[in-house]
Amino acid sequence: MSLVVVGLNHHTSPVALRERLAFPAETIPAALLRIRKRLKGAGAVILSTCNRVEVYVHHSAAAEELYSEVRAFLSEWHGTPEAEFRGALYEYEGKETVGHLFRVASSLDSLVVGEVQILGQVHDAYLITQAEQAADKVIHALFQKAFAVAKAVRNQSAIGRGKVSVSSVAIDLAVSIFSDLSRKTVLVIGSGEMGELALKSLVSHGVGAVLVMNRSLEKAKARLHTVVEQAPSLVNNGEALALDQLASHLPRADIIVSSTAAPGFILHLADFRSALKQRGQEPMFVIDIAVPRDVDPEVGELDNVYLYNMDSLEQVVNENLRMRRKEIEHCMAIVERGRDQFARWMHGLVAEPTLTSMAAELGAIGERELEKTLAALPDLTDEQRREVTHLTERIVKRILQHPTAEIKREIDHHDPSTVLHLVKRLFGLKESM
Repeated sequence: MSLVVVGLNHHTSPVALRERLAFPAETIPAALLRIRKRLKGAGAVILSTCNRVEVYVHHSAAAEELYSEVRAFLSEWHGTPEAEFRGALYEYEGKETVGHLFRVASSLDSLVVGEVQILGQVHDAYLITQAEQAADKVIHALFQKAFAVAKAVRNQSAIGRGKVSVSSVAIDLAVSIFSDLSRKTVLVIGSGEMGELALKSLVSHGVGAVLVMNRSLEKAKARLHTVVEQAPSLVNNGEALALDQLASHLPRADIIVSSTAAPGFILHLADFRSALKQRGQEPMFVIDIAVPRDVDPEVGELDNVYLYNMDSLEQVVNENLRMRRKEIEHCMAIVERGRDQFARWMHGLVAEPTLTSMAAELGAIGERELEKTLAALPDLTDEQRREVTHLTERIVKRILQHPTAEIKREIDHHDPSTVLHLVKRLFGLKESM
């Protein structure tokens, strides 16, 4: 039996290629069916995210045959010649497959090490396989162990601590200054992607009101519509504004997120002095994630204004990344322990047919001897007959206990075929390897 993974990810391929080989979630059931038609009795999982496409297979065929079958499946399914993606593939077998999945689930192979989304994506892929009854014993055990290892990595390390995106760091800072956002108003200026991410995060934290501002009022309205779809409670607490209204609406904002493409400052010291006076010196939190900057850095010198730009936010991000990188060695040790435990379990599976035959043979001997004994003692009561039967079963179990443990230990350290051949000779077993 072989356990393999064939895949490509952000380390090995550009996004354009990953897009061509991606599996939308709704297509995965049919894709699993296709694989299992090619490989009768296979256990299979397809993991497809924006950063990776991986196919895990457990089957009786040799690893090289499985690699070839999965490549052919990918080519056929996506209508893409194998030559166009083969160079980007990695192909792992056995223990390497186990270690790879455990690193993936633990977010040690992610674009952003320590991110939490990947574990949910791995879990979703496994649930689809379960729903389609495409998980055999080994696939089931493999993914259950992957979830346990990922949990251990998360609980026993600091790998996930500290946000590692500029927008996430900015929102964490805002929450630390305004512990309750439900009465706060956020003003988002411009249409930059990071500004949009920051806005979505603020809305998810329950901000009370939203002002969306753009040079184009139509673009501002479009973004506001997206916000309201995310949080219908803002339908009466959201406004779309044109950028030329900035000065008049600035005093309303507790939190300002600015990400325009303006060539110079659009917010100056005088703007904030005036806004603070109108606000009665109520604090203002300013996230300037535009390059070049939208806000004059001198604004940060004002009392009750908390200004963060890309430089200051990236310092926090880099410190968080540095802390995560320091944890990688510790996390890898957890992964390797889990990998070795699972590899030993898989290694032990080769003994199961022999152990089953051994138990059946000794059980049959026990039953034959029990029948003879009961036939020779016809005067036993029903209770006595049950006791003799239980005694025989206990003796068989006790006889099996030590040899079973020793056989498993031996195949951990020696050639399984040699060990099992000797066992079959000793117990007169007819089962073939």
